[in-house]
Amino acid sequence: MNVHMGLDIGGTASRFVLCGDDGRELTRGKAPGATGHVFNPAEKDRLRHTLAIIAAAIAADGYTIASITAGLTGYGAAVSDEVTALAGAVFGVAPDAIILIDDVALAYLANFAPGEGHLVSAGTGSIGIHIGADGDFVRVGGRGILIDDAGSGSWIALRALDRIYRVLDHDGSFDAVSGLAQNLQAQVGGADWHATRQFIYAGDRGRIGTLAVAVARAAEDGDAVAATILREAGAELARLAEALTARAGRRPIGFAGGVLSLHPSIGAEIRRQLDGHDVRLVSADAALAAARTQTLADDRWRRVLAGRASIA
Repeated sequence: MNVHMGLDIGGTASRFVLCGDDGRELTRGKAPGATGHVFNPAEKDRLRHTLAIIAAAIAADGYTIASITAGLTGYGAAVSDEVTALAGAVFGVAPDAIILIDDVALAYLANFAPGEGHLVSAGTGSIGIHIGADGDFVRVGGRGILIDDAGSGSWIALRALDRIYRVLDHDGSFDAVSGLAQNLQAQVGGADWHATRQFIYAGDRGRIGTLAVAVARAAEDGDAVAATILREAGAELARLAEALTARAGRRPIGFAGGVLSLHPSIGAEIRRQLDGHDVRLVSADAALAAARTQTLADDRWRRVLAGRASIA
């Protein structure tokens, strides 16, 4: 039976869905995470391993993969040919039946028709995108924690650490920010600078971003500094939406990602900043949407994506 595969490949986990030509879901599953950073040999092996696990999981069912649509974190046009060849070899699919995009573009595809809305994604990093009906592409933010990623989990974490250490420098203690400091220190594994330094500088942005949970806990406990940082995060995410509106026109604005579930104040601030706009919290099934992209049910996204080596 010819089927269409949708892949949502993230750094910590990957998900796949198989659909028939009519768009009906046939099966789904999970696999380890991977990235599109195949210029790194270790990451290329990691992606190959993830794809091989998925191929093994579906082999027993006797499906023949007719097409693949995949969204990968870290994917870009420079690795398009290499990732296409890798996926084609693992699943036996011709290059012209493989569509590759990054994970944020996949989130847009899952929640909007071409040109319908704007998407702001806020997880470890933050980015805003608009993909038009004619394939035009607008991207704002998404430049990493060393430059910005304002409103993201890593940004929240670094802002919080900056605040407590400025208080320490000025007062000689964390007393004025004790609630926030204690929550952060509990998560990094100690109250001294060495514990924080090791956690931040021996980790990556994903690890740093996990500290946003500590900031949210502090806010729930009534810490005013933590609450302010979370409101500031909401305001920064609203600015991404405003930038998209300025460049691509007024449309519904979808917000997605783990940061939105940290604390109600983030969403409340977004809505306050964007009063009068159509603001939505979105969480569509990305792997299912990817699988349906090349079915016979609806070819709008296939037509938009077919002419691009990458949306990333």
